[in-house]
Amino acid sequence: VRDKQIDGVTDLRDESDRSGMRIVIELRRDSAPNVILNQLYKHTQLQDSFGVIMLALVDGQPVIMNLKHVLEHYIDHQETVITRRTQYELAKAEARAHILEGLTIALDHLDAVITTIRESRTADIARTALMDGFKLTEKQAQAILDLRLQRLTGLEREKIEEEYQEVLKLIEELKGILADRTKVLAIIKNELIEVRDKYGDERRTEITFDASEMDVKDLIAEEDVVVTLTLNNYIKRIPLDTYRRQRRGGVGVRGMGTKETDIVSDLLITTTHHDILFFTNRGRAFVLKSYEIPESGRQAKGTAIVNLLAVENDERITAVIQVKEFRADRYLFLGTKHGVVKKTPLSEFGNIRKNGLRAVNLDEDDELIGVKFTDGENRIMLGTRGGKAITFPEDGVRSMGRIARGVRGITLADGDEVVAMDVLKNDSEVLTVTEGGYGKRTTASEYRTPTRGGKGLINMKVTEKTGPVVGIRVVRENQELMLITTEGIVIRTSVDEISLISRNTQGVKLMTIAESDRVASMATMNRIVDSAGE
Repeated sequence: VRDKQIDGVTDLRDESDRSGMRIVIELRRDSAPNVILNQLYKHTQLQDSFGVIMLALVDGQPVIMNLKHVLEHYIDHQETVITRRTQYELAKAEARAHILEGLTIALDHLDAVITTIRESRTADIARTALMDGFKLTEKQAQAILDLRLQRLTGLEREKIEEEYQEVLKLIEELKGILADRTKVLAIIKNELIEVRDKYGDERRTEITFDASEMDVKDLIAEEDVVVTLTLNNYIKRIPLDTYRRQRRGGVGVRGMGTKETDIVSDLLITTTHHDILFFTNRGRAFVLKSYEIPESGRQAKGTAIVNLLAVENDERITAVIQVKEFRADRYLFLGTKHGVVKKTPLSEFGNIRKNGLRAVNLDEDDELIGVKFTDGENRIMLGTRGGKAITFPEDGVRSMGRIARGVRGITLADGDEVVAMDVLKNDSEVLTVTEGGYGKRTTASEYRTPTRGGKGLINMKVTEKTGPVVGIRVVRENQELMLITTEGIVIRTSVDEISLISRNTQGVKLMTIAESDRVASMATMNRIVDSAGE
């Protein structure tokens, strides 16, 4: 804290006493407690870990084992212990049964046994006479000679007979254990449960597989941010609250500084905890953690993308999307400038290497222009620079592998090209924006669903005043729109302030721009409340 490695702590107090250790850490009002705690875990001994090498002797040889191997050897050892213990108990029980069998024979012929003993001059003669007369072993005969007279009563006779039956039953159980491994394992389990119940308490440490298991994002507060990317591949991350919301037709605020030959091509609203997928015009895919993108000031140019991603000199980023998790039931729907579309499972993009991977095979002179999440059951919309649009069912495009080319989505007129692709829902609206700062909302019901690969229908009247279409988004009334121009001017306005009109119109002015300027990119987001009240 004193070295400024951890920011946001205003006071540290040691309140440790005889009752235990206690450290009080006071934070600034705007600090994130969980983030500070994770930073303390990482940079101090508040949480510590140590490695364990499980080295043991196995059959006299030193072996490094994992937890599974240790448990297997422990179980094998316990099997040996229980087997030997059972064998010992069986031998002991059989020896006792042998003696009890002799005593039972003697009790059954008590008068004859007494007569034999009386007529014998010595103990050796009596032992031999019992062995010969009643077919007893030496041990059985000796046990009879050692028998006290009080055990000849009726009650004692019953006890001997009961003990004999119990020992025979025990012998049967012990033999059953030795003959069945599952019974041995059951004994191991029961004995471990007894130990747990008698000595078990809560674990005071945590077993992990990696001492550096903590994710870097645990040390970073989750914040809403804006990620902007220029045509010359300069990228930066800015806090979302940097931009104030304005009414339609406002002049905006300067969002970034760019070279005269550079323009902003993409703008994305995300958080610092999301993954950002980057798709290039050549059909390759890359991934960055949002927090890995350097944060810059509002008018800063940003960082060259080549310093973050392994893109080629003639390669630029044309599609940027955020991913919270790579769900198995989602797809990525890709569209190209020449109207080719493709659907690929999202899971195929879950492990992207540092040098990227191929997302689609492109025809000569074609480029990737858009990538969207889908669930396999929506309608896809393609919008062209010349004001045309087509919608078609997503299930009309089968799922393909990453390197597949795709299928025809729209047939383009000469000189026209696809500039936008989105997922269209029946209850949604379509927002169209032109380079001249004009735009409009149109209900999704005005877009019929023809066959994939057709020429489409008129989406917006494109004139010299409006300029060509720069982007199309599927929106809801509770969202907001952000526009950014080639000179780096940004405006933020509510979607519901934009007129809802039919397809075949030129729309209304959304943004007042200079004659030398034009709209370069657009983005939509859920409405948020401005902290400054603007």
